[in-house]
Amino acid sequence: MINFKKVLFTLLVALVGGFVALWSYTRFFEGPKVVTVQQEQPMRYTNLPANDSGNLPDLTFSAENSIHGVVHIKVMQKGGYYSSNNLLDYLFGDGGYRQQQTPRQGAGSGVIISSDGFIVTNNHVIDNADEISVILNDKREFKGKLIGSDPSTDLALVKIDASNMPVLKFSNSDNLKLGEWVLAVGNPFNLTSTVTAGIVSAKGRDIGISPDQMRIESFIQTDAAVNPGNSGGALVNTRGELVGINTAIASQTGSFTGYSFAIPSNIVQKVVADLKEYGEVQRALLNVRIRDVDADIARSNNLDKIEGVFIAEVQPGGAAELAGIKDKDVIVSVDGVAINSTSELNEQISKHRPGNKVTVVVKRDNKRKPFNVTLRNKHGDTAIVKADGPDDIFGAKFVAISDRDKEKLGIRTGVKITELGNSKFKDAGIKEGFIIIQVNKTAVSDVDEFKRIIKNSRGGILVEGIYPNGEVAYYVFGINS
Repeated sequence: MINFKKVLFTLLVALVGGFVALWSYTRFFEGPKVVTVQQEQPMRYTNLPANDSGNLPDLTFSAENSIHGVVHIKVMQKGGYYSSNNLLDYLFGDGGYRQQQTPRQGAGSGVIISSDGFIVTNNHVIDNADEISVILNDKREFKGKLIGSDPSTDLALVKIDASNMPVLKFSNSDNLKLGEWVLAVGNPFNLTSTVTAGIVSAKGRDIGISPDQMRIESFIQTDAAVNPGNSGGALVNTRGELVGINTAIASQTGSFTGYSFAIPSNIVQKVVADLKEYGEVQRALLNVRIRDVDADIARSNNLDKIEGVFIAEVQPGGAAELAGIKDKDVIVSVDGVAINSTSELNEQISKHRPGNKVTVVVKRDNKRKPFNVTLRNKHGDTAIVKADGPDDIFGAKFVAISDRDKEKLGIRTGVKITELGNSKFKDAGIKEGFIIIQVNKTAVSDVDEFKRIIKNSRGGILVEGIYPNGEVAYYVFGINS
């Protein structure tokens, strides 16, 4: 009995010891666990969309519906005449000689805006052109007639004798948003019907490209590739609607290097309507001298925020002063459209004609105040300005030269021959487009001055001037010959 108890005790001790050993081993000496990770979706880089092809816009509809409304414009400047004639040759010699210069050609693009053949393009495309040819997308060719041009906005209106033309529909350029996709359609490097794509990079850009003193620049900036020959072509949205006219590129090489600029469609519509109806753009003015608001202006004038356009000076008796606007007011909106730059202000005002009323909100003492302003014309009143017709002298017609011609040719004054007819000028060998700078060594400031000089001249007349291609020439003829 005693031996049985000893055996049982020993067995229990062994069992307890075994359990203790097993517990200690599993507690302190367990091997590494194996973990299985199941990947349900493939790994992707965070900067790539899950399905990048599905996020790109379909631009085929816009491209196919816009190329037919964009035309190729070719222009030619007839060669001028260089003459060795002088007064002594006329009186005692054989009249000297005249040598015709080689014609010069240029090219650009245009946009059909009416089914009866009205086409809008850039002024710099057709400036000083003697002949304008318009080639449609289907390769038909027409002779173009210049209806009118506006150097201030670099726009021109051309008409061809055609009907049932494909038309690009205007869209409201104010509704364009940054980052919105657009297409540039034109004829770069004479490659017809070329389409490039990009996004709207900025709005209201003033790049100072126009030499005109009353220039209006509020360009749409895009990264759609535009090159020489695209000028005058279309900038369209994804619906194939016209939102701008391509005009310029930012480049140090002459070719596209990143950004291009287009005139907003709302400005284009206004200019085209004026040229059709009046032959001249009706420029509405606030009669103020303005600057962008920056940190210095805000600090020196105690402005609570950097916004709007600062009025440095209000012209006495002008539209703004008559409405109650004062020096140092800050324009923050026009007709509900926010204004944050001089280019944006010029764009909004340029949509109107003299006599139109606009609501201008200004900040004065950091409080907003609305004013109803009646816009005025360049003469200071609200009348419509009619285009001056050419003056007829000796059977030829003349107009004063534009600021653009003065800048381009490096001259200060002069009158330009627009039509020769059967005139003494034509008989002397002068060609259309010739700019008369002096008559009998007296400078010609305008058409009235030219008339006065001719009227007071006796015997032979010495005419000195320059052709649009830069060739200087002079001619002599007799008044009674």
